[in-house]
Amino acid sequence: MRVLDLFAGAGGFSLGFKLSGFEIVGAVENFKPKAKTYSYNFPGVKVVAQDIKLVDPREFGEVDVVIGGPPCEPFTAISQRRMEEPGDRLYRDPIGRLVLEFIRFVKVLKPKVFVMENVPQIMEVEKYLRKEFEKAGYDVYFNVLNALDYGVPQIRRRVFISNIELKPRKVKGPRKVWDVLKDVPINAPNNELWSPPGKVGRKIPYLRWGQAAQRFGRFQNWVRLHPYKPAPTVRGNSRFIHPFEDRPLTVREQARLMGFSDDFVFLGGRKVQFDSIGEAVPPPLAKAIAEFILREFSL
Repeated sequence: MRVLDLFAGAGGFSLGFKLSGFEIVGAVENFKPKAKTYSYNFPGVKVVAQDIKLVDPREFGEVDVVIGGPPCEPFTAISQRRMEEPGDRLYRDPIGRLVLEFIRFVKVLKPKVFVMENVPQIMEVEKYLRKEFEKAGYDVYFNVLNALDYGVPQIRRRVFISNIELKPRKVKGPRKVWDVLKDVPINAPNNELWSPPGKVGRKIPYLRWGQAAQRFGRFQNWVRLHPYKPAPTVRGNSRFIHPFEDRPLTVREQARLMGFSDDFVFLGGRKVQFDSIGEAVPPPLAKAIAEFILREFSL
């Protein structure tokens, strides 16, 4: 049960499959600081840290499953680079075209199963994606899953495009912020305290649960988390305020909101670490998907 992870980031998607017993045989991640984090946490896995457009899929040999999450910026509603015409987001935006690279790998490798994660707004290019996957030899399902249903204390709806209909079992797990923040060890990796920018820092003592220090249209940042509710969607640029203390969450605390275990270490500068967390597939959700694939298809 060999898995290849494309646009692998730090490795949240891979981790869920590894915990389910799959063999991770390779990963492609162009951004070297994230590739280093991946290599650190998945020793022995072949990690190709270069532009995916230059990578030959055949160098990974035969694989059973291809997973990955191409960048979502061209498709997400809050992105400034989102083009007005949906088709342009896939075919004209150079970052949007990376989705076609995922499809190229699928076409060459012919896996039994593939799963591609992205934001729900990618469904606005559904007709184009169906056509491209059909040219690769596959019909596809657009599976919308919320990480909150799979042991992650966060409202996070994402689309998982696959050649199979994904119906993973819902998991009983933490559904409130305080469930995962109340017992973070002081000496856990990536748990260093840090200071926010001065303007934000001055607002923090006055923020109530759910209030934000910054707003950009519909997007708000530096939100003081409500301890007894799920967190909002954690994004790469998300920064949160501790429910009870007047400080930002540490990298480790933010990783817990995504379901990463404390032994998963993030390398690079603090911004890279936060990006790696917010752009990942939550490992508990990835694990639920992997276990569904095992049950249904006995790969």
